[in-house]
Amino acid sequence: MTGQTASARSGAPARLPLQKILRALRMPLAILAALLVFAAFSPQVLTVGNLRNIALQASFLMIFSLAQCVVILTRGFDLSLGFTVSLVSVVSALAMAATGAVLPGLAAGLGVGLAVGLANGLLVGAVGLNPLVTTLGMGNILLALASTVSGGFPVSGLPAGFNAAFAQGTFLGLPAPIWSAALLLSLLGLVLHLTPLGRSWYILGANPRAGRAAGIRAVPVLVAAYAICSLLAAAGALLMTARTGSGEPNLGGNLTLESIAAAVVGGAKLSGGEGGISAAILGAVFITILSNGMNLVQVDGYLQQICLGLIILASLVLSRGARRR
Repeated sequence: MTGQTASARSGAPARLPLQKILRALRMPLAILAALLVFAAFSPQVLTVGNLRNIALQASFLMIFSLAQCVVILTRGFDLSLGFTVSLVSVVSALAMAATGAVLPGLAAGLGVGLAVGLANGLLVGAVGLNPLVTTLGMGNILLALASTVSGGFPVSGLPAGFNAAFAQGTFLGLPAPIWSAALLLSLLGLVLHLTPLGRSWYILGANPRAGRAAGIRAVPVLVAAYAICSLLAAAGALLMTARTGSGEPNLGGNLTLESIAAAVVGGAKLSGGEGGISAAILGAVFITILSNGMNLVQVDGYLQQICLGLIILASLVLSRGARRR
């Protein structure tokens, strides 16, 4: 009995690092496996041009996944994210088309994102409404506004410098969207790990009661989370608008589902208190590879959406099993 106890005690510390290593390698190995599987069906997957395209596409999704990670940390959701992207796109395009300048469009787009985030945060944090229902209702409002403001048509006439700076521009051989995503990821990483606000998100999400007992004011913390989430969505929307060259009322498309899928697959826990920069990066790369690979092997678009839904459900099941263990 004593020998078994000593063995268990000596074995526990050895197993713990191994579990951490395996957990850390799970997503990189899944990304590698996805690339190899799709490459077996389409050699084009591993070409330099396609890998560069994957990196570019993933940079956009990283921003939106990071936005979801912020509110998921607090046990929330933002189902209005895709519609925020659409409204920001048309409003910023209209501002640039009317003034012929880039700065008014950037200010208008970020202002819309901030307003949406503050509204979501106040309804969830101060009023106490359910995040799922609140952001879903907000999404319907934003969809109607985007369609009304644009008349249901793309908004053209954007300054040439907008596309040149935020879409076509390169530095050290990398496109501007990749640098923009890296900057936003770095800034939010500092907020998450080096500021009281970031630590409050983790604490409040992991144990709201303990967080309140520790003196954390839940309302401003939640409002800040939703405001930053929508600001990140607005920044991503501006980058996508620069790439398309017009304000698109349907630009958000499936971004809500894709951003949640990327965050959850990357390691953000819907129970709150866990997730961050690595979850956004790894999840976005994995989802982008899946989408890119399925396009190259000509998988129907509807089946792709089914796959995304199944991935989210599988991630939830695995997360639940890990918590029980």
